[in-house]
Amino acid sequence: MKIHSITACLTLLLHARIILFGSADQMLIGRSNSTKVLVLPLKIQEIPSVPSKLPFTHNVTLTVSLSVGTPPQNVTMVLDTGSELSWLHCNTTRISRPVFKTTRSTSYSPIACSSPTCTIRTQDFSIPASCDPKNLCHAILSYADASSSEGTLSTDSFIIAGSNFSGTIFGCMDSGFSSNPDEDSKTTGLMGMNRGSLSFVSQMEFKRFSYCISGSDFPGILLFGDSNFTWLVPLNYTPLIQISTPLPYFNRVAYTVQLEGIKVSDKPLQLPKNVFEPDHTGAGQTMVDSGTQFTFLLGPAYTALRNEFVNQTTTTLRMFEDPNFVFQGAFDLCFRVSSNSTSLPKLPSVSLLFHGAEITVAGQQLLYRVPGEVRGSDSIHCFTFGNSDLLGMEAYIIGHHHQQNVWMEFDLENSRIGVASVRCDEEGQRFGVHH
Repeated sequence: MKIHSITACLTLLLHARIILFGSADQMLIGRSNSTKVLVLPLKIQEIPSVPSKLPFTHNVTLTVSLSVGTPPQNVTMVLDTGSELSWLHCNTTRISRPVFKTTRSTSYSPIACSSPTCTIRTQDFSIPASCDPKNLCHAILSYADASSSEGTLSTDSFIIAGSNFSGTIFGCMDSGFSSNPDEDSKTTGLMGMNRGSLSFVSQMEFKRFSYCISGSDFPGILLFGDSNFTWLVPLNYTPLIQISTPLPYFNRVAYTVQLEGIKVSDKPLQLPKNVFEPDHTGAGQTMVDSGTQFTFLLGPAYTALRNEFVNQTTTTLRMFEDPNFVFQGAFDLCFRVSSNSTSLPKLPSVSLLFHGAEITVAGQQLLYRVPGEVRGSDSIHCFTFGNSDLLGMEAYIIGHHHQQNVWMEFDLENSRIGVASVRCDEEGQRFGVHH
């Protein structure tokens, strides 16, 4: 599992595994570059915790299967909306994991360090690109969990659903360190999907992409291109926040929106507006990220939400009062639920209010059963909103667990995100995605 750096001091944690099936399940809608739409199925799959790893860490990763090179080589890449540069493992001496073999691709080409791609388009990297001994563009990517990857900036053809994106820029990585080698061995690399100029979605020149994550075992979908189909319910849009002046704690290429308030049932939390606004350093932005599992709130907002949720569930839930138990380092509100219970009691909904849109979290999405944690005849369920302060994060992060059964459209052309509550399994069927 990679823990990605938003800025030098900001992290994305606790990624979830969402599998995109390979080319046999991919679809292409439309013919011209301006109208074509790529549709891929999504499926959530949890990976059991490894006993030797940190307790309670729940590994989730977003992966996509595609082909790269000429002739095409099948690769599996982590789809990450929190990163810019896509990269592939290229070191063929490491036989313990999948690699992309550059010598077998006639369309592969490394990029010179004197190239404008290397000198100008890497400006959003946290570590500047440099020249290697062969005068090629050397890229180093580092992550907050001490993982790192480095290698040569290169180009090759990426093929999705029969569409060939030639000359795609990516990192051909030949060394690095992984904090979770077991997980890292299952993928060939990473696909960056943020708003940076070198991200995959920026290079593809699609003006929109969407996803819909099913709350059940049924596949959801990932869609590149226009999602303006007649059967979709109208989307409510909230603008993406952009700043012109660089700030140390503000990630300018993240999907940043303005969180304006939180409701528990119909009761708004009494918080001043500036609690949700970035300060003069840029700390406090709100990012929508499909690669983060749960949702993280800064201290004042988290405390207010925690207190109100406890107040409204006093008669229906039993708190798990163990000061030494904090799930994943950020979730300190947990409950004891009888293992014999077939369902959770009725819970108050939590609504995240944005400018022009809202996301409402209800029912079982509010509590997560912690694997392997049992006290007597009770299982432990934790509130799925965590405290950013406990992890040293200077941001609000809206995770994918709270985006289930929500159509999420990232409209890059109009700099906005659209949301609508839907049944993702039904929408998947409309696109021909089946169980």
